[in-house]
Amino acid sequence: MNDATREPESADAGRRRVRRRLSDEEIVARRKKRRRVRIVGGAALLVAVGFVGWLGYEGLQARSDLEKAQAFAMQAKDALLSGDTQTAPRAADDADRYARKAQNSVDSFPWRLTSTVPFIGDPLDSTRQMTAIVSGLTQDVLRPAVDAGSAVAPDQLILEGARINLTALRDAAPVLETTAAAITDLDAQAQAVDSTYVGPIDDARVQLQEQVSELSGLLNNTATAANIAPAMLGADGPRSYFVGFQTNAEARGTGGLLGGFGVARAVDGAVSVADVTSNREFRFDYAPIDLGPEFQQAYGRSRPTQDFRNSNISSHFPYAGQIWQSMWQQETGEKVDGAIATDPVALSYVLEVVGDVTLPDGETITADNVVESTESTAYTRFGDDQAARKNYLETVAHAVVQKLAGSISRPQALLEALGRAAGEGRLAVWSSVPEEQEVLARVPLGQIVPDDPAPYAGVVINNLGGNKLDYYLEREILYTAGPCEGETRDSSVTVRLTNTLPAGDYTDYVAGMFDNPVGAPVGTNLSDVGLLATQGATLKKVTVDGDPAFGIGGKERGHPKFSVQVPVRSGETVEVVYELAEPVAPGEPRVPLQPLVDRPGLEVDVPPCN
Repeated sequence: MNDATREPESADAGRRRVRRRLSDEEIVARRKKRRRVRIVGGAALLVAVGFVGWLGYEGLQARSDLEKAQAFAMQAKDALLSGDTQTAPRAADDADRYARKAQNSVDSFPWRLTSTVPFIGDPLDSTRQMTAIVSGLTQDVLRPAVDAGSAVAPDQLILEGARINLTALRDAAPVLETTAAAITDLDAQAQAVDSTYVGPIDDARVQLQEQVSELSGLLNNTATAANIAPAMLGADGPRSYFVGFQTNAEARGTGGLLGGFGVARAVDGAVSVADVTSNREFRFDYAPIDLGPEFQQAYGRSRPTQDFRNSNISSHFPYAGQIWQSMWQQETGEKVDGAIATDPVALSYVLEVVGDVTLPDGETITADNVVESTESTAYTRFGDDQAARKNYLETVAHAVVQKLAGSISRPQALLEALGRAAGEGRLAVWSSVPEEQEVLARVPLGQIVPDDPAPYAGVVINNLGGNKLDYYLEREILYTAGPCEGETRDSSVTVRLTNTLPAGDYTDYVAGMFDNPVGAPVGTNLSDVGLLATQGATLKKVTVDGDPAFGIGGKERGHPKFSVQVPVRSGETVEVVYELAEPVAPGEPRVPLQPLVDRPGLEVDVPPCN
């Protein structure tokens, strides 16, 4: 076969044909190259392992230092509250030392670089944020607060005879204002730290958020007190306040019917309460006062500025304060400087701290029985003898007030009890001095209806039966809203009311109705169920147990107000559903809980909008 007819070689065959034998020098060179690659790869691996090891060590060290800093910070706070002026500065120094060590670890370049890596760096970034917060806590809050220790420590703030140390409070006002601003900013930073997939770090995040939030509340409340308490407690001259004892067995907007009252007088930090008496001293025909057209439209038919029984029908406490001031002035000629409201549940918190009180007849009133004794069994005990029952309630109130006027052995616990009562709306204060009222309006103690556009659902019960059945009322409230899309979103507020009145014989005063338009049996609770909705919201529909109902409209402080009248029979539950279209507005949703006897169930499913 000649070359012209020979078949072509395959590619592989060609490659095999051109291969040549490598020289010894080339073989050695290739081996060296492979060895260098292995060495470089091994070195890189060692560097990576070393870096991870270093980062892990630094992470453990930072976490340990951070935990120690947090622990010493809380020790400093507790020492401040207990008046331990030796431990507080020492613990604050230790907290600062460990916070600085943790800060040095997380501020290193490798830590910062790794924390920017998606997912992998999340725990490191969270730790870095938390360390910065703890560092700020020790430097900007704890150290200055230690210097203001006498104003923060309750045992130094509350002197013998329940007198307030106004000098210490005023002297500490500037530093308290600064630390309150600092802790408020740190609290916002702490709440913004994202959760992470590393359990111990996430646990530390939650713990830090709780600790900073608690300290923020403490310092802000103390700063508020330092700002307005001296003047309100008589540092610049005597002050007087109407004190209303609310009976929330018969619901009203701020809690319960005005059942009794007294006048508190403050002189240079010392407060005394005299003239504790029942509501029988009040009339139903006082000269009205003008609280604005919205108030008149919403509540005018009930004559709240003339009839004491409806004087606190609105949940906005400054209205009740002004009305009580007017009624007291018309009754006595004295114009008080403000008003205070409380209830038997708040008294139970106080009695947990100061101990039992003994009435002149030997009866013991305790934290466990004061609510039941004053809001339930008293009606059985005295029947239709209202004068005797009201004398009994006056005696209980006077005994508790006298107990508070004595020596307070647990001042920190007392302040915590009063703070709890204020947080639940069971202790409210209004001042006729505009500058003081402006401050009160920013804290729970003021018990106001806010006039801003953030999502809001204020459910307000007013008893229409003239009975005492709200002692047996249980509430559930559900507030839901759609996503933050467009200008409006659908929302709903569901209110479930249960009448738990047990079987038995009850007087009409307890379980009847002075006006029975629904023909309901004794034991039926007749309630006005009001909703103060988000500003600009419109009512699409309201139903009672699924059936359409008529909602009475109104407005209060810019909030639309919708009300339905609902009978709730003994042993039954009624469900009221408000279906709304509300503006998409920035802010966290708020659902204030009216201070009645029960602990209402609350569920909020409202996405906050930016």
